[in-house]
Amino acid sequence: MVTLHPEYVVDAQQQRKAVLLPAAEWEEVVGELEELDDIRAYDAAQPHIADKLPFEQAVREIQQDYKA
Repeated sequence: MVTLHPEYVVDAQQQRKAVLLPAAEWEEVVGELEELDDIRAYDAAQPHIADKLPFEQAVREIQQDYKA
Protein backbone atom coordinates (compact mmCIF):
# COMPACT_ATOMS: atom_id res chain seq x y z
CA MET A 1 0.00 0.00 0.00
CA VAL A 2 1.31 3.38 -0.98
CA THR A 3 1.14 6.13 1.62
CA LEU A 4 0.41 9.46 -0.03
CA HIS A 5 0.80 13.01 1.16
CA PRO A 6 -1.19 14.99 -1.43
CA GLU A 7 -1.44 18.74 -1.63
CA TYR A 8 -4.37 20.23 -3.51
CA VAL A 9 -4.48 23.18 -5.86
CA VAL A 10 -7.80 24.97 -5.45
CA ASP A 11 -9.57 27.72 -7.36
CA ALA A 12 -11.10 30.91 -5.95
CA GLN A 13 -14.17 28.92 -4.82
CA GLN A 14 -11.93 26.40 -3.01
CA GLN A 15 -12.78 23.66 -5.53
CA ARG A 16 -9.97 21.17 -6.03
CA LYS A 17 -8.39 21.52 -9.46
CA ALA A 18 -5.15 19.53 -9.19
CA VAL A 19 -3.11 17.36 -6.87
CA LEU A 20 0.57 17.66 -6.08
CA LEU A 21 2.55 14.66 -4.92
CA PRO A 22 6.23 14.34 -4.11
CA ALA A 23 8.01 12.73 -7.07
CA ALA A 24 8.92 9.60 -5.08
CA GLU A 25 5.28 9.02 -4.12
CA TRP A 26 4.17 9.54 -7.74
CA GLU A 27 6.71 6.95 -8.89
CA GLU A 28 5.28 4.50 -6.33
CA VAL A 29 1.76 5.13 -7.66
CA VAL A 30 2.90 4.56 -11.23
CA GLY A 31 4.72 1.37 -10.20
CA GLU A 32 1.60 0.06 -8.48
CA LEU A 33 -0.54 0.87 -11.53
CA GLU A 34 1.90 -0.91 -13.84
CA GLU A 35 1.85 -3.97 -11.57
CA LEU A 36 -1.96 -3.95 -11.56
CA ASP A 37 -1.96 -3.71 -15.34
CA ASP A 38 0.38 -6.72 -15.53
CA ILE A 39 -1.89 -8.71 -13.20
CA ARG A 40 -4.94 -7.87 -15.29
CA ALA A 41 -3.14 -8.86 -18.49
CA TYR A 42 -2.05 -12.15 -16.91
CA ASP A 43 -5.59 -12.88 -15.71
CA ALA A 44 -7.02 -12.09 -19.15
CA ALA A 45 -4.48 -14.40 -20.82
CA GLN A 46 -5.37 -17.36 -18.62
CA PRO A 47 -7.64 -19.93 -20.23
CA HIS A 48 -11.13 -19.96 -18.84
CA ILE A 49 -12.51 -23.18 -17.36
CA ALA A 50 -15.29 -23.10 -19.94
CA ASP A 51 -12.66 -23.17 -22.71
CA LYS A 52 -11.18 -26.48 -21.55
CA LEU A 53 -12.19 -29.81 -23.07
CA PRO A 54 -11.72 -33.21 -21.51
CA PHE A 55 -8.96 -35.11 -23.32
CA GLU A 56 -11.35 -37.83 -24.52
CA GLN A 57 -13.73 -35.29 -26.02
CA ALA A 58 -10.89 -33.53 -27.79
CA VAL A 59 -9.74 -36.84 -29.31
CA ARG A 60 -13.30 -37.62 -30.47
CA GLU A 61 -13.63 -34.22 -32.11
CA ILE A 62 -10.29 -34.57 -33.86
CA GLN A 63 -11.24 -38.03 -35.09
CA GLN A 64 -14.59 -36.75 -36.36
CA ASP A 65 -12.89 -33.92 -38.25
CA TYR A 66 -10.36 -36.39 -39.68
CA LYS A 67 -13.13 -38.71 -40.96
CA ALA A 68 -15.06 -35.84 -42.53
